[in-house]
Amino acid sequence: MPQGIAPEQVDIWFQDEMRIGQRGTQTRLWARKGTRPRVVRQQQSESAYIFGAVCPQQSSAVGLVMPQANTEAMAHHLQALSEAVPAGRHAVLVLDRAGWHTTPKLPQFPNVSLLPLPAGSPELNPAEQVWEQLRDRHLANRCYDGYEQIVDACCEAWNAFTQIPGAIRSLCSRNWAILPSASVIS
Repeated sequence: MPQGIAPEQVDIWFQDEMRIGQRGTQTRLWARKGTRPRVVRQQQSESAYIFGAVCPQQSSAVGLVMPQANTEAMAHHLQALSEAVPAGRHAVLVLDRAGWHTTPKLPQFPNVSLLPLPAGSPELNPAEQVWEQLRDRHLANRCYDGYEQIVDACCEAWNAFTQIPGAIRSLCSRNWAILPSASVIS
């Protein structure tokens, strides 16, 4: 984090990405007792990735749907996050250690610092729970005709989640990620 930034100017953001595609996720369904509902599963392999970052302190979110998960896509996501950080604020972005998160090829932004989690610790990243919500409520048990329909579904799911008042704060707040001088309103 750059010097001269006071703790009250820092926001903790959590970032992750999720693949959505024609070989999607199957989840449980409500069904009449004694019946076994059928769920369609496609065999095609087109997919897209949602790159998402959430800030529980500010109830803010930034999401992009990209065709691949790689350094270029991550650079676009960091650019979008940097543009979303209000003037005079600094974002500390907590993320996993995927290769495209840790490469020195990523651009540096003066208002964003990357903070990688320990290897193999997805349970520490609340963004993982966002994906669970999106799959359970919007993206599982579906068939897609092609890439454009996948992108539309991803955008609709992300926007629906981020529009729910208090969803980001209630799902993604962690006591260990609150700066001592920051106050969180429940």
